[in-house]
Amino acid sequence: MIIYEILKMGDERLLRMAQPVTEFDTDELHLLVSSMFDTMRSVDGAGLAAPQIGVDLQLVIFGTDAPNPRYPDAPLVPRTVLLNPVITPLGADEESAWEGCLSVPGLRGLVPRFSRIRYTGFDQYGDPIDRTVDGFHARVVQHECDHLIGKLYPMRIRDLTQFGFTEVLFPGQEALADD
Repeated sequence: MIIYEILKMGDERLLRMAQPVTEFDTDELHLLVSSMFDTMRSVDGAGLAAPQIGVDLQLVIFGTDAPNPRYPDAPLVPRTVLLNPVITPLGADEESAWEGCLSVPGLRGLVPRFSRIRYTGFDQYGDPIDRTVDGFHARVVQHECDHLIGKLYPMRIRDLTQFGFTEVLFPGQEALADD
């Protein structure tokens, strides 16, 4: 098991454009994916993008088979490996909700995201993925894929009065070490 260090906001590597994955179903890719899931689980993350661990590839993972302690009321999102993703908004409707990020510890912000999206790409074997989703699932995908274009969620916040420390915004709610 490999647990990667998660890069924090301010690290210039988080601002780069990730490169497309060109080789699928390799031992190196499978080890990377497995280690990313181990890393995500170790910090109760909802998702993780390769750039967050300093790997410059268009690769995100998200979802679990059990409720997430960081988002206990959120519906389950299927465990997914998504490479070279393309997101297409399905309509102009947006929803704003509180987000955190493993790369922005201790903070939360109210972030607008498209309500309903279609995402396509490939799994680690090179098999195509094509899903239409909404709600929390759509939010997680958009959040993780933003990392592939050098965006962190604070860059999407429209009202900075809705951005701050978790312990201040949500008194009594204990922030996790990586929240």
